[in-house]
Amino acid sequence: MSEDQTKIFYVLSDAVGTIAKDALNNAFVQFPNIEYKVRIFPFVHYTDYLKRILKSAKDCQASIISTFIKEELEEVAKDYCEANDLFYYNLIDPLVQHIAKEADQAPRQKPGNKKALDKDYYRRIEAIEFAVKNDDGKHPADFKKADIVLLGISRTSKTPLSLFLANQGYKVTNLPLVPEAHLPEELYEVDPEKIIGLTNDVNVLNKFRRERLRSYGIQELGRYSDDQRIQKELDYADQIYAELGCPVINVADRSIEETATLILMFLNFQEKEAEE
Repeated sequence: MSEDQTKIFYVLSDAVGTIAKDALNNAFVQFPNIEYKVRIFPFVHYTDYLKRILKSAKDCQASIISTFIKEELEEVAKDYCEANDLFYYNLIDPLVQHIAKEADQAPRQKPGNKKALDKDYYRRIEAIEFAVKNDDGKHPADFKKADIVLLGISRTSKTPLSLFLANQGYKVTNLPLVPEAHLPEELYEVDPEKIIGLTNDVNVLNKFRRERLRSYGIQELGRYSDDQRIQKELDYADQIYAELGCPVINVADRSIEETATLILMFLNFQEKEAEE
C-alpha cells in the first residue's frame, strides 16, 4: 500500500489517550492488509491548541478518534469536523451520556482522576514486584498473599502470564510442576479458587523445548524434549490439578492476552458463584 493509501488517525484526549489508541489498534486487527498510522495528542486542555491539531488533521485528511470529557473541547472538535467533512468519533461521550441519563446525574466533566490513577499505578508496580519476586515459586510463604497462583510444567507461559496479569494490578505467583520435585505444603493452604492450572499439547511443548535448548547452544536434546517425558509431566500436572480441583487452561495456540482473559474470566465466575 502506498503512502497515499495509508489510513491516518488522530487520537485526541484531555487525558492520556490510551483508551482510544488501544481501541483503534484492536479494530485494525480485523483488517491486516490495511496500513495505518496513529498520531496521539494527549492532555489537550485548550481550544487554541486543539484547533491547531484539527487544522493538521484536515491537511492530511485524518480520521479523528477522541476521548474528550470536557464539553467545550468536544463541541469545538465536533463542529470543526462537521464543517470540514472529517470523520470524528468520541469513544467516551456516548457512555458518559448514557450513565448520566440512567443515574439522573450530570457528569463532572473532569478528565481522569489523578488520585485514582496514582493509586492504580502504585498497585501495578507493587504487583509487578511481587510477580518478579515470586517467579518459579521462589517464596512459597507468599502463595497466600497472591491473587492468582499459576501452576504448570515447563513452557506453559507461566512467567509471561504472571507479568502480564501483574501489569493489570494482580499479585501473581507461579510454580513449576516437576514429577520428581516435592510440592510445597503452602500450596495446599491456598484457596483453590485462586489456583489456575496451565497445560499444553505435546507437539507444541516439544517444539518449544527444542528451540529453547538450541538457543542455549545445546545440541543433545535429551529427555527434556522427549515426547514420553513431556507426556509424563503433563499426566503428573493433570493429577495435581484434579487433586486441587482447579480450572485448567490449555495455552496451545493462545496468545498471552487471550489466556490472561480466560484466567480472569474463571476468577470472576468463581467470585460470582461465591456471592450467590
